[in-house]
Amino acid sequence: MSLLSTGQMKRKWEERLKNVDELASRYKRKPLCPVYRPQLSKIWQPCSVWKLFHRQAQAFNYAKTCKEDVHVFALEMNTEDGQRYYLVTTYTEFWFYYNKEQKTNLMHCYEVIPEKAVCKLYFDLEFYKPVNPEADGKKMIAKLIELVSKKLEELYGVKCSIEDVLNLDSSTDEKFSHHLIFLLYKTAFKDNIHVGNFVKTVLQPALVLTENKADALILEEGADSVASQSSKATVEIDGTVVNLGAVKEASGKWQSNMHKTLENGKLQQKENLDLSFLVVNDKEGGKQLIIDLGVYTKNRNFRLYKSSKAGKHVTLKIAEDNKFVPKPQKNISVEEQYFLSSLVCNIRFSEIERALTCDSPEGKEKMPKQTDRRVASSTSDPIEGYQYSPYPEIDCFVLSLVNKEDNHGGTDYHPFFFFFKDTQTYTLKLLQIIFKKGT
Repeated sequence: MSLLSTGQMKRKWEERLKNVDELASRYKRKPLCPVYRPQLSKIWQPCSVWKLFHRQAQAFNYAKTCKEDVHVFALEMNTEDGQRYYLVTTYTEFWFYYNKEQKTNLMHCYEVIPEKAVCKLYFDLEFYKPVNPEADGKKMIAKLIELVSKKLEELYGVKCSIEDVLNLDSSTDEKFSHHLIFLLYKTAFKDNIHVGNFVKTVLQPALVLTENKADALILEEGADSVASQSSKATVEIDGTVVNLGAVKEASGKWQSNMHKTLENGKLQQKENLDLSFLVVNDKEGGKQLIIDLGVYTKNRNFRLYKSSKAGKHVTLKIAEDNKFVPKPQKNISVEEQYFLSSLVCNIRFSEIERALTCDSPEGKEKMPKQTDRRVASSTSDPIEGYQYSPYPEIDCFVLSLVNKEDNHGGTDYHPFFFFFKDTQTYTLKLLQIIFKKGT
């Protein structure tokens, strides 16, 4: 083999230098990123962000530092300890891996609904079938959507129909379980606390039907029973004998308000019965709403479309009676459109013209901190937003009994009064005590 001549070696070296100069010039025009950022397979898809955390707060803090439109998901990986991990990524990248045929760690996933985030109206419906053999879940859903649509138009002027509601199903032979997500035109709620307030406002009449039979009996007969009590009749409250005639005279205003409350309750019975389709039997033999009112809390984990609970195999899928069909979008499959529609916080601000708000239902508002009324016992957390007793007139009557003959006390003398849903229920409970003590 002949050796290269000096001239050939020189030319080859010059050629290599030329290639190096060309590469250097190219890198100057288009320099490499300081940190390598992998890209998904399509040019319109975002750069990769995929970060896992043990704590939800860590995930939210990291998400705030990202330039991409990232979101937080909760993952159940271990069926034994129930621990959840928190993933920060974009909707696009999450779907890219979530939609794979093979089983992955993304089989049991939840959307984390951040505190104060604009979100869609949503419902979690469930009841146990063995104790409700006559219940027709499909009819219940149709009536609920009709009811909510009516209230949306009455309160906000927002039109809605069953075609605007994504209906997801994960029912079993034992349990009826559906998620409803309302996709309102250019409209959403300020956050899921306002969603919860709206739901509780709409369902308030139905809550009366979940009370026990003793309350219903008092509702019908309470006023007549009080009126028929002899002026000589007495009751004993914690060792103190009180003459009912004296109580009636000392609390005329309270008695008047009590009768009005009972009368209002009778007038509302028809409305309550109209919502009886929302009430089912629970496992313990009591009554409950088919709507879970506990899902409207901050940073709520809401199960994703196509996911199952850890240790379970029933996934959330499109219900047979679903009428919602997403509009076709460029570069997005129908399945991905259903997924994106199911996300409670998938709200594009450029497409939203109204953010609906709803204050706490009547009787649930927190009283101003400046009030000098006594605070409920600090040893127990306030229920449904109460910081102080919401029924001062009834409290005055209770105090007239507690403080009789210089037995000084306060409204926390009967602290359970703070835990009832409305004035009617509060009054009924008080009457129960009077009737029980006096007969």
